[in-house]
Amino acid sequence: MLHLYDLLVAPFAEFGFMRRALAGCLALALGSGPVGLMLVMRRMSLMGDAMSHAVLPGAAIGFLVAGLSLPAMSVGGFVAGVLVALLAGLATRFTGVKEDASFAAFFLMSLALGVLIVSKSGSNVDLMHILFGSVLAVDSAALVLIASVASLTLTTLALIYRPLMLESLDPVFMRAVGAKGGLWHLLFLMLVVLNLVAGFQALGTLMAVGLMMLPAITSRLWAHSVGGMMLTSVGVAFASGLGGLLLSYHFELPSGPAIILLAGVAYLFSLLFAPVGGALPRYIRSRHFEQ
Repeated sequence: MLHLYDLLVAPFAEFGFMRRALAGCLALALGSGPVGLMLVMRRMSLMGDAMSHAVLPGAAIGFLVAGLSLPAMSVGGFVAGVLVALLAGLATRFTGVKEDASFAAFFLMSLALGVLIVSKSGSNVDLMHILFGSVLAVDSAALVLIASVASLTLTTLALIYRPLMLESLDPVFMRAVGAKGGLWHLLFLMLVVLNLVAGFQALGTLMAVGLMMLPAITSRLWAHSVGGMMLTSVGVAFASGLGGLLLSYHFELPSGPAIILLAGVAYLFSLLFAPVGGALPRYIRSRHFEQ
């Protein structure tokens, strides 16, 4: 029993930075889980990855102006993410380029520009910090930001849940009745950018999207209802954060990759054994119907 305490509880009981990291993972799970699920339901999973890279040049400009300043990098990342989303939307609307291809083009340019800015104005350590983050280095200011974004996300999703779901499932009907589907789409993209900005404070721009997408994709394999998927997504995200922090503490591993890798392991396990969409339960049901 004492061994279990030392393994699972002692790191959080003894060290304040571990408690802050755990609270940050919980806030990220609460905000990113539902947003990631909406991205999956809207068939925008790869666009979430593109937008996570779009945050980088804004964060890099904030770093160039004020160093590793949380407000400057956060504001810069948010402005850059929203700007890329708007430019990609305009390119899709006024040209023949599809939305996913437009996002891909802009995110590649954003990633290259961001890396170039940080490389010219900072050290390799600064570049690694921005790209991969460090959840164990989350301070009180970053924790307040992450918690505020999670609270704003949950409140906004509660207010726009019905039109957003309808626009996700039947956009043709939304246009037919004259509803402003584009407004809900833009508002949702802003929530995505906000959560990516919050996530990069802890996980870096390259890893933030992992905690948003992997639990959301996994949840589709465990639940039928949207509510069940949201709860599963948040649960998997938080469990991955908790497990990744413990792995990082006990085995001296980078915290961000450990968290995302655990989320990936949960996804691979779910592919085989999840009751709704897992390969083994589907095979058993098909054999049952054949008999």
